[in-house]
Amino acid sequence: MDFVALEPADFEEFCVSLLWELGFVNVDWRRGSPKGSGASDSGRDIEADLEREDIDGDKHLERWFIDAKHYAKAVPPTALEATLAWATAERPHAVLFVISGFLSNPAKEFLRDYESNNRPPFRIKTWEQPQLERLAGSNADLLARFLLTDMRPESEVLEAESKFFDLVWHERHQMIRTRDIEAEKEWEPGLLETAEKAAAEVRERYGGEVGPYDDFEWGMVSGKLSALRWVLGEEWDFLDT
Repeated sequence: MDFVALEPADFEEFCVSLLWELGFVNVDWRRGSPKGSGASDSGRDIEADLEREDIDGDKHLERWFIDAKHYAKAVPPTALEATLAWATAERPHAVLFVISGFLSNPAKEFLRDYESNNRPPFRIKTWEQPQLERLAGSNADLLARFLLTDMRPESEVLEAESKFFDLVWHERHQMIRTRDIEAEKEWEPGLLETAEKAAAEVRERYGGEVGPYDDFEWGMVSGKLSALRWVLGEEWDFLDT
């Protein structure tokens, strides 16, 4: 998972979404502007609460400061200092550094020394690339939104399914209409007019993509509807219209 390939603001948004998915509440993205910059964030990009439960069933919220570190190279110690300084002043329960790649070895040594020498009143946690992959790996929607850019979003799949539903319905309507005319079968009052109006709307919406189809084209249109429905959770070959 190439988190470095994300823009810095997109990486922060990914972190916000991941925190929600992991069960954090009151997630506050302190970006300051629509572009993700332009105001001081007081040493952290995100604030969030995590519910904890004591052994006796009492519940309480832990306040976390989260700093997203989007670096093409290893994160240096100097990139961690401001967040720790603000945390020392404001005393959250935990400080979390979420890193697009990895901490540098000097940064890891800096954090160990900081905890040993300062005994801070908060826990210090780091999520590097391997932890991010593990935490996000089972969330297909999150990955599709931020990382799997070649996958089409669900909204596009739903739009395509609706289109091919219309095309299949229109072709079937034309077949049934032709069959019933040849058989001199009468339709229920008003039914033909309603169906013809709907068919005209399909032709106006899709133009030359509407049939009549030859056998190959009909198989392609039907197959696309079946495949789209399968992606959306239906069984194969479900072609009801």
